[in-house]
Amino acid sequence: MRLVIDKVGKVYRGGVQALTDFSLDLGPGVLGLLGPNGAGKSTLMRILATITGATSGRVTWDGADIAREPDAVRRVLGYLPQDFGIYPNLNPVEFLGYIAAAKGIPAAAAKQRIDELLVLVNLVDARRRALGGFSGGMRQRVGIAQALLNDPRLLIVDEPTAGLDPEERVRFRNLLGDLAGERLVILSTHVVSDVEALATSIAVVRGGRLLKCAPPEALLAALDGKVWEAVVPASDLAAARARHLVSGTVRREDGVHLRVVGAAPALPAIRPLPPSLEDAYLWLVAGS
Repeated sequence: MRLVIDKVGKVYRGGVQALTDFSLDLGPGVLGLLGPNGAGKSTLMRILATITGATSGRVTWDGADIAREPDAVRRVLGYLPQDFGIYPNLNPVEFLGYIAAAKGIPAAAAKQRIDELLVLVNLVDARRRALGGFSGGMRQRVGIAQALLNDPRLLIVDEPTAGLDPEERVRFRNLLGDLAGERLVILSTHVVSDVEALATSIAVVRGGRLLKCAPPEALLAALDGKVWEAVVPASDLAAARARHLVSGTVRREDGVHLRVVGAAPALPAIRPLPPSLEDAYLWLVAGS
């Protein structure tokens, strides 16, 4: 199982460069594709899902060029796009049955698979409720169920926790973690907490370019000795933000406690802190 993204570029009308010379070589595991909104993550997801084509470069799945042989990846693909549409008058069983038919799954096999997936995504009790009355988290669970109908080897989920409350966000992350196994799961997000507990590797993207791809442990090790806490009066906060990369602030009785990433800052009461993935992400993005 190998997905190779080789120097992929994408230019939209008007000369908008969405991706530039983007390369990754991926095997089984969970890849967290992390970057700010507009970084090119969704464009890459759409290319991998064969919804749009690359302007340059190529993508191969187990050696097959997916632009020339799209069925090579479509047969093993599960895809949950950022804007997942539903039919509000259908219930989950009806909706998943419709998607299964569109994917060419035989009726008997589809019925059994739908029953299994409704258990997996904890929607058995809501199987006959119309989708129009579902919460955002419940709709996302239906979305992941439809992506899993064909038991995919490649699972792509694009900004899956957008708009979810904290409880639904945690539940969804746990579900993705349970699904990893022998699959390649690509999780695209701009929320660091969505990937830090799941990802076996993290690719940081900005402006359509890959800044870094490494295991979480390597990203953290690169920031060893570069994260600090400092305490400043509230009146000095704006000046400190202007001079330093501040990844967090907490207001306390003795002043504002800053989390600063970089060389030891010339600020009062500094002490070293262990780095977090949020620090590593901000460091990479700011450096780009």
